[in-house]
Amino acid sequence: MIIRDSIETAYSFLHQKRNVYIHSSLDWQRDDIEYAIENYVNSMSPELLERISDGKKDFLKYHQRFEEDITNAVAQLESML
Repeated sequence: MIIRDSIETAYSFLHQKRNVYIHSSLDWQRDDIEYAIENYVNSMSPELLERISDGKKDFLKYHQRFEEDITNAVAQLESML
């Protein structure tokens, strides 16, 4: 069972990091955000992660599709609120 509090927490964190990430032109800042999100995902509810990942392996952990993943995660979480 996914509790609303975990959805709200994940949404707030990912939404804020996504907004900084997409507007940043600093590689080090974008790398730091990817690292922070990867650490967050490692402690996230497995059920919630499964739900927002659409079955993608290494969701929010793969550099080449990170921007797409975080955008999709925020949209999924927003629809769950």
